[in-house]
Amino acid sequence: MKTAPRTRLHSIDNLRTVLTVLVVVHHVAVTYGHIPLWYYTEPAKDPSGILLDILVTFNQAFFMGFFFLISGFFTPGSYDRKGGRAFVRDRLVRLGIPLLAFLLLLRPLVNFGGYAQLDGVPYWRFYLVSWDPGPMWFAEVLIVFALAYALWRSLRAPLDQRPAPLRFGSVALFTAGLAVVTFLWRFLVPTGSYVPVLGLPTPNFLPQYVAMFALGCVAFRRGWFETLPARAGRLGLVAAGVSTAVLLPLSGMTSGAAASALTAAWESAFAVSMVIGLSVLFRERFGEQGPRGRFLSDHAFTVYIVHPLVLVAVGYGLRWLDAIAIVKFTIMLVVSLPLCWALAYLVRSLPGAKRVL
Repeated sequence: MKTAPRTRLHSIDNLRTVLTVLVVVHHVAVTYGHIPLWYYTEPAKDPSGILLDILVTFNQAFFMGFFFLISGFFTPGSYDRKGGRAFVRDRLVRLGIPLLAFLLLLRPLVNFGGYAQLDGVPYWRFYLVSWDPGPMWFAEVLIVFALAYALWRSLRAPLDQRPAPLRFGSVALFTAGLAVVTFLWRFLVPTGSYVPVLGLPTPNFLPQYVAMFALGCVAFRRGWFETLPARAGRLGLVAAGVSTAVLLPLSGMTSGAAASALTAAWESAFAVSMVIGLSVLFRERFGEQGPRGRFLSDHAFTVYIVHPLVLVAVGYGLRWLDAIAIVKFTIMLVVSLPLCWALAYLVRSLPGAKRVL
């Protein structure tokens, strides 16, 4: 099956740029909040750290799922154009080489702080015991999804390419189903679980990641990014606010299975609502792309790969600064964002780098 050429959706490129910025924001917030899951952290000693934890919670609820949806959106067309073998080879090159580069080259540069705290442990042992792909777990999971998609396409014909409106009933059913599956999944993989070696920091969100990737594949075939009405975008953003105002307080007032169910319901409703709201907002308001926007989007994936190097370096550089958590968060973010894109530019300027990145 061959896919007819489509006009490039600059709004999706711009969305990927913003989501990449949110990845940097997320890890800067982790650096100075109360969730010490990063290479360099300064746990907050003042109340402003709670604001950073809230930011991380809201961000986590939707932003990586949105990444997987966008990745799924581009998967069917790529397979159609290249065929099965070339598609798999391309995914292994464009995802596998950056994954290996991070594991072998960048990881030793960002986790040296952990090794420095140990006494008498050979580095090779520390390196193996602390084996973790860091933020490149995203590429790791995407490789699995791409291989699964290629296998599925080898066994059956793809969905036909035809525009079809996305109806409210379908959105509600998808959201409810995602909430139920997430709730049940967390009996097996509770919140806070960690998968060593594979390095999955949020395996409790795997149902969302799988569902969003699959939804992105269907969205490509049905033209949902292009055909969602403007009204759906407004309703999506309103629904994100309403679900937060209703479900989050209820989850905080309960415990056990009830709290878990309400949390899964909020995360699912918030994620779906934000995806719809931001997709339409960017299509309607940020659908064009000039030279600066193109530069930012062209380097976004490389920023995703190299940003730990920048954040760890800036974190150590700001150790001397005695300030409340939210102030250090702001300073690090303002300093790090341009440095991330500058480093990404240098990396992509290396011979042959653009063939992968």
